[in-house]
Amino acid sequence: MAQLSDDCFAHGGALMPLDDALALLDGKLQPVRDPETLPLARAGGRLLAEDIVAGVDVPPHDNSAVDGYAVFFDDLNADGETRLPVTGRAAAGHPLGRPASSGEAIRIFTGAAMPGGLDTVMMQEDCREDGGHVVLAAGIKRGANRRRAGEDVKQGDTVLRRGRRLKPQDLGLAAAVGRTEVAVYQPLRVAVFSTGDEVREPGQSLPDGAIYDANRYMLIAAVSRLGCPVSDLGILPDDADTIRRALADAAANHDLLLTSGGVSVGDEDHVKAAVEANGSVHFWRLAIKPGRPVAMGQIGSTPIVGLPGNPGAALVTFLLVARPILLRLAGATETAPHRFRVRLDFEYKKKAGRREFVRAMLKTGRDGAPVAVRHGRSGAGILSSLVEADGLLDLGADLTYLESGSTVDFLPFSEVLT
Repeated sequence: MAQLSDDCFAHGGALMPLDDALALLDGKLQPVRDPETLPLARAGGRLLAEDIVAGVDVPPHDNSAVDGYAVFFDDLNADGETRLPVTGRAAAGHPLGRPASSGEAIRIFTGAAMPGGLDTVMMQEDCREDGGHVVLAAGIKRGANRRRAGEDVKQGDTVLRRGRRLKPQDLGLAAAVGRTEVAVYQPLRVAVFSTGDEVREPGQSLPDGAIYDANRYMLIAAVSRLGCPVSDLGILPDDADTIRRALADAAANHDLLLTSGGVSVGDEDHVKAAVEANGSVHFWRLAIKPGRPVAMGQIGSTPIVGLPGNPGAALVTFLLVARPILLRLAGATETAPHRFRVRLDFEYKKKAGRREFVRAMLKTGRDGAPVAVRHGRSGAGILSSLVEADGLLDLGADLTYLESGSTVDFLPFSEVLT
C-alpha cells in the first residue's frame, strides 16, 4: 500500500525559501507608475519619487535655544557674578539689527537670531535684572544655549530619499528646507478578487457547504492602507475559462492583480493554470507555514499574486509576499518591515526546512522586557486568532525546537497593518 503524505502540498518539486523568492523579485520589480507633483499638504502617505536636497541651512542662522541674555563669553567672570548693561532686544523674527560688541548684554528670546559678536546665552532663570543692567551667575560654558546655523541640516544635504513613504515629520522637514511641493509616484492600481464556488457575499443566504467571503474585504483594507486605489472584482466561480478571461481583462488596466483561493493542486484550483495560460508563473510553492501555495507570476507585464484561500494563510502571505511586491511596484525602496527580538514563554517544536510564522500576543515579563505568548489557535483557516494576536513570531527554517526563554524575531502587526 502506498504511504499517504502528511504534507498536503508535498508534490511539485522542492519548496522555495521565502527569502529566495523575495530576492528573485527584488531585482526584477521596478516602479510602474509615473511621478506627479503635489503640494506638501497633499503629499502625506505618498511615496517620494525624488531625492529632497536642502536649499538652505536649518536653522538658517545662529539662534538662541532659551529666553535669556546673549553675551560675549570672555566678558564673564570665571569666579563670580558679572554685571553688564542691557543695550538691546532680539526676538524671533525681530533681530537686533546691528552687530553687538564686548561689554554689552542683549535681551534675547527663544529662536531669535544671535547678534553678531556674541556667542553665549544665559538663561533668564540664572540672571537678575538690576536697573538697566543684568547680573549673570558664574559657571556657564562658552557657546551655551546657542544653536548653530545648519545644526539640523546643512545646505546641500539630501534630507529625504526617493522611495520613502512620506510621514508627517518628513513633510515638516521638506518645508523646513524651503520646499512647497514634491514629486511622488502616482498610486498603484490594484485589482482584488476571490475565487471559489463555495464563497458567498456577506448578507446573502448561506447554503450547505458555503462560506462568507472574508478574504476580499480583508485584502482590500490591507491594500488601501498602503495608499492604493482598489478595484473590487468580486467572487469568481471555480471555472477555468471564467478565471482566465477575468485575469486577462483585469491585467489590461491594473498594475497588480491580487487573488485568494485556487492556487493549490486540486481539480478545482484554476488560478495557477489561468496565469500560465495568459502569461507565466515565477513561483507557487514556498517553504513557509502557513500559506505554502502562493502563486507569483505575470500576465503580460502585469504582476499577479495568488494567495491561499484559507483566511489566516491569506493574510500572512499577503504580509510576507504580496505587500513587498506591491510596495516595490509602487516605488518604495524599503519593503522589509522592522522585526524585534522577543523572549518566548513557551516551548515549540517544528519541522526543519520550513519557516514558520506563529501568532502571538505580547506581555511584559518580570524584568520589564516583552515576552511572547503563543495563541492557542493557529490553523490556516483561523481568522479570529489574527484579530487577537499582536503579531507573528518568525521561526527560521533551520530551527526544530525552541525552549521557553529563547529569543526570536517578532513581526508586530502595527508595522504592517497600520
